Amino acid sequence: MTAKPGAEAEALAEAFLKNQGLSLLARNFNVRGGELDLIMDHQGTTVFVEVRLRTNKAFANALESITASKQQKLQLAAQHYLAQTPQRQQTPCRFDVIAFNNLNQPPQWLQAAFS
Repeated sequence: MTAKPGAEAEALAEAFLKNQGLSLLARNFNVRGGELDLIMDHQGTTVFVEVRLRTNKAFANALESITASKQQKLQLAAQHYLAQTPQRQQTPCRFDVIAFNNLNQPPQWLQAAFS
């Protein structure tokens, strides 16, 4: 049985980011109303990573699919994570996007995609 495409994209994104020097803090952090795919540390910065996979070009590409509503949900989930993780509360934070339009190609990494 093969992994679901979304789970595969998250695993590929995690490996890609680790190769870029980030370290994993948490994956699939769920709160009511939102989920953070990956939470990473990048040189003392807490990085909330949204992994997007879009293979159907008839719809928005992976980066365009992160709407203002989705951004609000991610920000809310990040606030919950920080509230539960006192050691990360004083670190700088950012929201990155790892976007796949095809799992056979390297992802696009958009750092500080939104605030």
